[in-house]
Amino acid sequence: MAAVTSSTSSSLALSGLASGMDWTSIINDLVAAERAPETSMKAQQTALQTKNASYQTIGADLTTLGKDVSTLMNPSFFDNRTASASNSAVASATASAGAPLGHYTFKITQMASEAAWQGAAAAAQPLSATSDVSGVVLGNAGFANPITPGAFTVNGQIVTIASTDTLQSVFDKINTATGGAVTASYHPATDPTSPDEISLNSSSTIVLGSATDTSNFLQIAQLYNNGADSVTSASALGAVNLNNPLSGSNLSTPINDGGSGAGQFLINGVQISFNASTDSVNDVLQRINDSAAGVTATYDAVNGDFQLANKTTGDVGISLQDVTGNFLAATGLLAGTLQRGKNLQYSVNGGGTLTSQSNTIGSTSSGVTGLSVTALGTGSSTISVQSDTSTISSTINSFVTDYNAVQNYIKSQTASTIDSSGNVTPGTLSGDMDVEDIATQLRELTDASPSGLSGLIQSLSDLGITSNGTDNTLAVDSTALNAALATNLDAAKQLFTNSTNGLAANLNNFLTATTGSKGTLATAEANFTKESANITASISTLEQKVGLDTTRLQNEFVNMETAINSINAQKQYLTAFFNTSTTSTTTGTSSSSSS
Repeated sequence: MAAVTSSTSSSLALSGLASGMDWTSIINDLVAAERAPETSMKAQQTALQTKNASYQTIGADLTTLGKDVSTLMNPSFFDNRTASASNSAVASATASAGAPLGHYTFKITQMASEAAWQGAAAAAQPLSATSDVSGVVLGNAGFANPITPGAFTVNGQIVTIASTDTLQSVFDKINTATGGAVTASYHPATDPTSPDEISLNSSSTIVLGSATDTSNFLQIAQLYNNGADSVTSASALGAVNLNNPLSGSNLSTPINDGGSGAGQFLINGVQISFNASTDSVNDVLQRINDSAAGVTATYDAVNGDFQLANKTTGDVGISLQDVTGNFLAATGLLAGTLQRGKNLQYSVNGGGTLTSQSNTIGSTSSGVTGLSVTALGTGSSTISVQSDTSTISSTINSFVTDYNAVQNYIKSQTASTIDSSGNVTPGTLSGDMDVEDIATQLRELTDASPSGLSGLIQSLSDLGITSNGTDNTLAVDSTALNAALATNLDAAKQLFTNSTNGLAANLNNFLTATTGSKGTLATAEANFTKESANITASISTLEQKVGLDTTRLQNEFVNMETAINSINAQKQYLTAFFNTSTTSTTTGTSSSSSS
């Protein structure tokens, strides 16, 4: 018996194996019945979540409306100004809120310009102190840029040069290539104002260069075609090398930094440091330009001098002082001269001459509060300062648009629909008194005529903003609105901004209370969220019970199968036992009779 039970126990969890009963289907039906409440709970939860989403949309729309209201309740918004110029070639203008309305004629007689410091000319060494250039090697000559080895063309003849050639040997090669037709010579500077130069001479027109030239000699020597029989360098040849270290920059006066690499000088009292061994001229110029000295430093390769220009306009000076080393002296800046800047000179409405260091005239200079005028040229231009009714009108229209968006959305969520069969489907928020109350209060606030106001504008209808009559939305008559703003701006301002009864102020109080952390929307959304969470918890609890009941039922049916299986095994055993006993008895009786 034990052996029979053991052989079948592993299969007893199969439904009906011993009993013939499909108890798995029975359990599934019981579980489905027990889970039935979940369907309605989930439907209720979905409805709550849909309502919550609708409330959030209403909140977002009210927040957008609140931004419009916040702008319209600010008195300074209605004080915004526009400024226009009758002559845009002479001036442009802007006006801040509260600038006096009116027309102001600005006559510009002198534009402001920046002061400049012109360094002494010929800051660089010439290529040679004499006309003898047999010792001037191209590879290290004091040109502004290196000469490229290769070939160039004179009168169609190719002249090939190398970096090791002297300037005299180049002259000789030109003469040889042209069969003596072109001669070249070098002329040193005779005084600080005259440049050193190269001259080419011939008895006929000289033609320089070709598309196949590989050397830049003609460009570096500043020799260009002029259709004549004589060509001379366009400007001085000896130039400052801006990229070499200062000690090798080819300046007429060598730069030193005091011997310690810690050279210093002052421009407008601002300290600039340099190292003659490691800094280039470009490094120091960039350091000046990046500093707080208020100037821009440049080198004029044509005139061979350094220049400083103030970054701001006006008749103000530039101060220079070498502290350690001689950078300012060596570059010719200390020996330079100041080219004075100019102040702007102008008058307003025919008054006396006024000045400004810059070409922008502020209220401090002109005496017109909130008005800023930028001079663009000499002459007269009338600046008209007017109320910015265009921006005010645009903001009011945005207010109406955003107000209508709130009302239209609430209507779409609270209204019911009827299909062709007459079936009514309620809206997500149908019957929600809180939402309907929001729509009602918004309508009442915008329809109101606040008390205590003076002037011709007592309500939105006086601005051309009226109810559509069929719903809670508003419509704008733009012509009426713009006319009201043009003629009664102060009254319109009071309608919105009066701190006690202003329409925008009242709307702002309502919106703040409605959308605040303890307002209608937040409270409802918190309740929706809490109810949804409670349903989730209830579903979870029910699922736990269903799981336990399913396990219990499965165990009970398995136990039943085990018991039936055991009974069947015993039955089989007894049947076999009695069949064996009967056979044995019958056989014994037969034997006795025979004997």
